[in-house]
Amino acid sequence: MPAPMPGEDPFDEGATATSILRQPKAVWATAGASVVAFMGIGLVDPILPSIAQGLDATPSQVSLLFTSYFLITAVAMLVTGFVSSRIGGRRTLLAGLALVVVFAALSGTSSSVAELVGFRAGWGLGNALFVSTALAVIVGAAAGGSSAAILLYESALGLGMACGPLLGALLGNASWRYPFFGTAALMAIGFLCIAAFLKEQPKPARKTSLLDPVKALGHGGLASVAASAFFYNYAFFTILAFTPFVLDMTPYKSGAVFFAWGLLLAVFSVLVAPRLQRRFGSLKVLGASLVLLAVDLLVLGYGNHTTAVVATIVSGAFIGMNNTLYTELALGVSDAPRPVASAGYNFVRWFAAAAAPFLAPKIEEWTDIHIPFVVAALAALVGAAVVGVRRTALTHEAEELEPVHALEDSVSVFADR
Repeated sequence: MPAPMPGEDPFDEGATATSILRQPKAVWATAGASVVAFMGIGLVDPILPSIAQGLDATPSQVSLLFTSYFLITAVAMLVTGFVSSRIGGRRTLLAGLALVVVFAALSGTSSSVAELVGFRAGWGLGNALFVSTALAVIVGAAAGGSSAAILLYESALGLGMACGPLLGALLGNASWRYPFFGTAALMAIGFLCIAAFLKEQPKPARKTSLLDPVKALGHGGLASVAASAFFYNYAFFTILAFTPFVLDMTPYKSGAVFFAWGLLLAVFSVLVAPRLQRRFGSLKVLGASLVLLAVDLLVLGYGNHTTAVVATIVSGAFIGMNNTLYTELALGVSDAPRPVASAGYNFVRWFAAAAAPFLAPKIEEWTDIHIPFVVAALAALVGAAVVGVRRTALTHEAEELEPVHALEDSVSVFADR
């Protein structure tokens, strides 16, 4: 990260916000396409009941839309570095976007839930190629260093997560097929923006092998981050994929709930998480946030309908903080190149995102509607326990952001992040 300008306080939030906003066109083009990519994750949330009705499918069958998507995404994480280190970041982004455009459009033409699940798997492959490469491109090209780049990436994630359910509700109220066609159109625009504004990125000196992300997980710190994020993601995607069936609302109302959820996610990931990091340190904030998420899940599972709506929205705050903290830890805790570390970390955590949407409705069938949220709460607590037990391994030189008072005499350390 470049050293602060004379007279500039490196802990000044105004300076950080300015560095985030002053970015090259290529970064904005990549971030804009990332918004649409993340919209695709929450797009189906408000229309899950409509899809189930339109395709005569059960909730557990429809939940496979998430399972196939994230299962392919997880496996594809081993491929992204291999591909991008050979054809370059720009071409990898364009290939991923092209796949998303094709499979999102095909999703809208599905005549059965099996077809839709299959097309979502192809969509997951394109999304994996794009999302993991986009983070590396933004970190490499953004002004203001890696911290500003990660906040920009998390801003795109939060905005996409907020707008996805809203778009799904607006278009899905007419037909569950329209949100898929809308996403395909938006991603086609993102493709054109990347093609126009992003120049080819320098290829790494060493080509990444398919096993490099797995080997990177041999580092205790990165393995600990991935393990904790695995359990956290199970809780996260129980909320995202199972709650719409519990709330049982119209697409408009469900879209509004998850839009408010996404706004909190964006605000807490970009504005609140960095401030709490500076005050208390990353690991303390992450552990506390995971515990609070577990409490929120129990309230969601056992409260009445109004309480469940409020708890769903509030969960966005904890998810937003966790997303930012996990991303920074994964990229900084080991000596592995950032794209390789990111691929290994995502390879592990996306398996939980694939498992939760499938297991939550199954657990409800085996028990009752409360238990899926109990299981998700326990998963969040296990994630917090991993952070506590593996605290030493999760601290790597200056990469763990300590409380501000401990760094007041170490501005140079901050400047090197």
